Order: sequence, then structure tokens, then C-alpha cells
Amino acid sequence: MTLLINFIKIVWQSLGGRVSLIIFVICILLAIFGPYLAPYDAQERSYDAADKLVRLAPPSWDHLLGTTLLGRDVFSQMLWGARPALIVGILTALGTVIIGMNVGLVSGYFGGKIDTILMRITDIFLGLPFLPFIIVLLALTERNIWTIILAMMAVMWRSTARIVRAEVLSLRERQFIAAARTTGASDVDIIYREIAPNVMPLALIGVTFALAWAIITEASIGFLGFSDPNVVSWGSIIYEAYASQMMYRAPWWVLPPGIAIMILVTAVYFIGRAYEEVINPRLKEGG
Repeated sequence: MTLLINFIKIVWQSLGGRVSLIIFVICILLAIFGPYLAPYDAQERSYDAADKLVRLAPPSWDHLLGTTLLGRDVFSQMLWGARPALIVGILTALGTVIIGMNVGLVSGYFGGKIDTILMRITDIFLGLPFLPFIIVLLALTERNIWTIILAMMAVMWRSTARIVRAEVLSLRERQFIAAARTTGASDVDIIYREIAPNVMPLALIGVTFALAWAIITEASIGFLGFSDPNVVSWGSIIYEAYASQMMYRAPWWVLPPGIAIMILVTAVYFIGRAYEEVINPRLKEGG
């Protein structure tokens, strides 16, 4: 909790960080309370007084963002779609950084054969095409939100592992590590009590950028039609509009989820950028 509070305080120092953090918190609140605020169920079809399906209706007081080809309320779908985007994004980002950080810590600290084996495994995953690998994995397994999270975690940890390892290679030669060894501290204690806190700023940056990348990937998977068919997400809304060939005829159907994805990903990116500029002032000096 202290780490999170410090992170927020650092991000809050810049105007861009404050605005981005507010946007992100609003998105989280929508993800939590959106389904309860939605005027309709995400899959509910709307009918007029003559019991006729309200297809492709433009925005109105009854349907703030219009309706889809099947008469579903786009505004309600937008509120429902915020939850899977953030669940997938946050859990994937946390899992990715946990895996990558541990691999980087162990590899950088022990070196030798352990480092060689772990880095060759990392190289193999670095060579995997990211989105095609996830799509193939989803095609071979059950398509649900948890499979998507695990599929993304399986490949996204690789960059974090490399970055953390590079930092650990430098830290393990510092005097405070030698002092810890002389006091009889075990390797586990040195890794997680001495080194890990010093690479945590890098890990937090990794969380923000992994979160942004995970949200984009989840939307891409939904747009390609490989998301959970029982869950409405922003990507699946765009997919349905595209599949029905109504993207240009009904812009109110496709623009809201696209804009929402853009705003959320941009906010997450600027949160990470604001934090990175504070812990590494040279980035700010270089523009």
C-alpha cells in the first residue's frame, strides 16, 4: 500500500500525470459500477411502441449512443465493456511484471548457467510473434477472459525480465550487497530484501506500460473475433460493427469504443511517463 501511495504522489507532481490519473480512476469506477448504471443489459434488444426492433437508431434520449444492428443499446454496451478491458489489463500487467521481475532477479543475481538458461528461454519467447501466438493459443483452448489473461502473461513477461536483469547485474556488485553477504544473509534475503526494492521503480514503470499494451491487445483480440463470446468488450463492439459492415453507416456504433480505448491507453501511458520522468530526470531534460 505504501508503494502505491508513493507511486500516486510521484505521478501527481505533473499536470499530465494528474489528468491521466483522474481519467484512469474514472475508468476504474465505470468498470466497477458501469453495469449497475447501464439503462439496459448489454445483450438486451430494444423495441419501440409497435413492438418493432429498434435497429441502427441514431443517438437519442432513449439511446444516448444509438443502437446496433440487433437493437442493442451502445451506451449500455460501453459501460459493460469497461470491466473486461480493465480486468484483463490490470491482471495481465501485474502477472507479467511478477513473472518478469522474478526471472530477471534470479537470472541477474546468480549469473552463470542459471542466467544462460533463463535468458535463452527469454530469447525463445522474444522470438514468438505476439498476437498470432495468443490467437493460436485461444483457438486451441476455451475462449474466456481468464484464458486471454494467461495467454498474454505467457509472452509479455519477456521484456520486463531483460530490463530487470540488466539492473540487477549492476546492483549485485554494490557495497550494500557485499555487506549483506558478510552478515550471513541468504541468497533469497539478498534478492528480495536488498535488490528487489531497488528495482521496484522499474517494475512499476513496467506495470503501466504492460497495462497499456494489455488493453490494446485485449481490444485487438476482440476486434478479430477471438474474445469470450459471452462477454461484451470494447473490442467486440467494434468487431460486431465491422462484421455487419455498418461501420460507416452507423458511426455512433464504432466510434465510442474506439475513442474509449484511445483515451484509456493514452492515460495509462502518460501515467507511466510521468512516473518515469521523476525517477529519471534526464528523460525530462531530453524532452
